Amino acid sequence: MPHTLLVRCASPEDFTEWLELWSGYNAFYGRYGETSLSDDVTRMTWIRFFDSYEPVHALVAERAGKLLGLAHYLYHRSTTMLGPNCYLQDLFTAPEARGQGVGRALIEGVYAKAREAGVSRVYWQTQETNATAMRLYDSVASRSGFVVYAQRL
Repeated sequence: MPHTLLVRCASPEDFTEWLELWSGYNAFYGRYGETSLSDDVTRMTWIRFFDSYEPVHALVAERAGKLLGLAHYLYHRSTTMLGPNCYLQDLFTAPEARGQGVGRALIEGVYAKAREAGVSRVYWQTQETNATAMRLYDSVASRSGFVVYAQRL
């Protein structure tokens, strides 16, 4: 009988396995070697998950005691709604666990946390070339039609 997939809030004891997933996520987006995030950014990201003042949260997906994926999300205000929005900032599934429902379970976990917090909208973005993820995203959400622009300052 296969082990059940559990989606839960990250705990401080998850750091080592989370770091492995976080590194894989960043490498997927080209942040490795000379372009790696600084250790300070990684350390502060982790610390924020456990600071009740911060609006940043982390879920992990676990099966048989091994972390297989992560989802980071945050709540923020909007000029077009009275209540907050939920931005799903990071979503990653370990390569060996892809196609096993981990990403979908993490997204559903974020939806559940957002509902508990009284949030009525969850949104995220991905690269246009991330076709595999977009097949999943198209099955669990609607494309907004917006194009994201960014400028480093």
